[in-house]
Amino acid sequence: MKYPNKISTHVIAVDVLRRELKEHGNILLSERLITIRQNTPRWMSILVGNTNLAYVREVSTVDRRDRSLTMRSCNMTFPHILKCYETVNYVPHPTNPSNMTLFKQDAKFISHIPTKTFSEKVENWGVKRFSDNAMKGKVGFDSILAMFNDIWKDGDE
Repeated sequence: MKYPNKISTHVIAVDVLRRELKEHGNILLSERLITIRQNTPRWMSILVGNTNLAYVREVSTVDRRDRSLTMRSCNMTFPHILKCYETVNYVPHPTNPSNMTLFKQDAKFISHIPTKTFSEKVENWGVKRFSDNAMKGKVGFDSILAMFNDIWKDGDE
């Protein structure tokens, strides 16, 4: 949902794997494969080889009954080294649901490297990389929402 956009240049491809309506058309379920290109630090190349591509599976649900969007993603590349679980939620604001939206983003990183020092280094790298790109994803998604808002406004006139 939030990719592709002009802000998140690290995302180079998005492929829709599945899209279906559920619960009598009230829920749109989408599953996508996201291809990311990022620089890998030299010390990380020891573990993953000389690659800068990563693949992420994203499953999103849009529920029109409660007007919510939930996106869950998990890396598919090198999960034996580092696993990242991300959840993003957009829901109407409880006191002003017509004009405001609550945004919540959580991420969990788990390194499967047995050496504690190196495991912590890998997790910290993952957290930093995620932090560097998280705001890009939100700003990019906000720009997509603004574009749709402009289209809908033009359609009302």
